[in-house]
Amino acid sequence: MPLYSKIPEIVEVVKMFDRHFQGILNAIVTGSNNARAERINGAIEELKRIGRGYRNKQNFRTAILFFHGDLNGFSHKTQ
Repeated sequence: MPLYSKIPEIVEVVKMFDRHFQGILNAIVTGSNNARAERINGAIEELKRIGRGYRNKQNFRTAILFFHGDLNGFSHKTQ
């Protein structure tokens, strides 16, 4: 499709849509988005802020899994 605009900003946006067309189409068809990933990322950032630094990466990972890992706290399956 020829592009008739000579406005650089418009040309840039059209090229961006061309580059991401398949992803945009997939998002529209499936109705999916990255909302869950953004929510989890925000929760992790809040943990980092509340913790004011962790002694090491393992402690930070443990805090993430403890608060957001959907763990039930039991080592065996309960009825």
